[in-house]
Amino acid sequence: MSDPTLTQLGQDARPAASPDEARLETVPYARREGPPAIVRFTAPEFTSLCPVTGQPDFAHIVIDYAPDERLVESKSLKLFLTSFRNHGAFHEDCTVEIARRVVEATRPLWLRIGGYWYPRGGIPIDVFWQTGAPPEGVFLPDQGVPPYRGRG
Repeated sequence: MSDPTLTQLGQDARPAASPDEARLETVPYARREGPPAIVRFTAPEFTSLCPVTGQPDFAHIVIDYAPDERLVESKSLKLFLTSFRNHGAFHEDCTVEIARRVVEATRPLWLRIGGYWYPRGGIPIDVFWQTGAPPEGVFLPDQGVPPYRGRG
């Protein structure tokens, strides 16, 4: 069944020139009784640019969220994440901006993000953000990204 509000899924869609121009699309979600589901998106090859040097930065991004009435449509999320490739911002700004945009689009019960950045100047930077305490009774696995020792 086709959803007329989706402009990217099933279409020839290209990444936006910047995260501000990217469109995160959502689809309805019929939440069931009991503890909410946790949905995980993992982007192990995320890239952005250093805002000072213009050099590429690389991260392993893990997004966990408990949807309420809307789900992130995954192709639009991929295109949104790809829009950071030519975007200059610090690790902290990229990580939190991703989380805030998903929250804005879906209004989830809860969301957390882990941005596991590869070393810049010999120092890996990991950035974590969440909307509050996770809902009671959810299964919340570890994000599965080990501390930096030559991540791979």
